[in-house]
Amino acid sequence: MNLELLGRKLGMTQIFTDAGERVPVTVIAAGPCVVVQKKTAERDGYCAVQFGFEERKEKHTSKAAAGHVAAAGVSPKRFLYEVRLPAEDAEGLEPGQEVACGATFEGVAKVDVAGTSKGRGFTGVIKRWNFSMPKATHGTHEHYRHAGALGAGTYPGRIVKGKKMAGQHGNKRTTTLGLRVERLDAENGLIFVRGSVPGHNRGLVRVRASTR
Repeated sequence: MNLELLGRKLGMTQIFTDAGERVPVTVIAAGPCVVVQKKTAERDGYCAVQFGFEERKEKHTSKAAAGHVAAAGVSPKRFLYEVRLPAEDAEGLEPGQEVACGATFEGVAKVDVAGTSKGRGFTGVIKRWNFSMPKATHGTHEHYRHAGALGAGTYPGRIVKGKKMAGQHGNKRTTTLGLRVERLDAENGLIFVRGSVPGHNRGLVRVRASTR
């Protein structure tokens, strides 16, 4: 089942394997998520399951949102997200059912983690695209961190689309593929994956079994 669980990145630490190897890991608190709504091909044109994550106070919930989750018999949720699933996988999920990371990722060796990368504001080409700096001597002045020529001298006579230039750096959806699951703490809902994942500490991430 290709379920995606919403969770929060708690931060990085290090653990020791049974072989005595020290590995850097990111700790993710994944779920628990509650089924809020099921969508079918006959009624909605596609098959999907809507999940809710984290509790929300009723006084901070609109009447429309409160009525939507009340139809499933669950309390208001802070985040709602949708996962497309084949009809045979969605059959075993019913509104109000809770999905935890222990049952979802038991026996999974690798996962894909998607999140919003850290925003670094407007940056130049040196930091944004790792361009090399020109020499700082022998006649070079005022162009120490510039990109150089941007367009062709003749054809097509313009700057081509997709040219690497200065601009917004980070703050976009990023997916890290094939992260190894080093440890699974089903009791506390924690996943320890090797390496780093996108976003800042306490940032939202979506975790699924790896497609690779």
